[in-house]
Amino acid sequence: MTDTIQPFTPKQEKIGSWIINKVGRWQTTVYELTGGRLWNTFLGGPVAILTTVGRKTGAVRKVPLLFLKHGDNVVMTASKGGMSKLPIWYHNVVAASTVDIQVRTEKKTYRMREANVEEEATLWPLLEAMYPDYKDYRARTEGVRTIPVLIFEPV
Repeated sequence: MTDTIQPFTPKQEKIGSWIINKVGRWQTTVYELTGGRLWNTFLGGPVAILTTVGRKTGAVRKVPLLFLKHGDNVVMTASKGGMSKLPIWYHNVVAASTVDIQVRTEKKTYRMREANVEEEATLWPLLEAMYPDYKDYRARTEGVRTIPVLIFEPV
């Protein structure tokens, strides 16, 4: 047995994406109904609800995501659990001029920008300290894709 982390197989990604989608919908519903008192973490990491508009459908889309507060900013990653493709919500955020983020009962509007190289060097250790599985996600995607670090600045 090897200690190296391997990319997911297509079948693992299909099952994982289905689970992320279903559990994410449940988590979003519970989070919103309880004002973030319930289901506000994922494996110990804090969770916020990101709301954006579908770039193709125009429909409101909500997704629970791990987040890191960094000053007034909110930092998130488009990790999708270390899968080979970017999450769909990432494309919607890139296309949007603003998004809403709910942390517990507080909802604010933000503009997103991707972290530059220096910011990533500062933020990745903080992200990994907050949620250690990010190390595995990065290892799993090495040579496949880069996991963007997204900085959301209040409007």
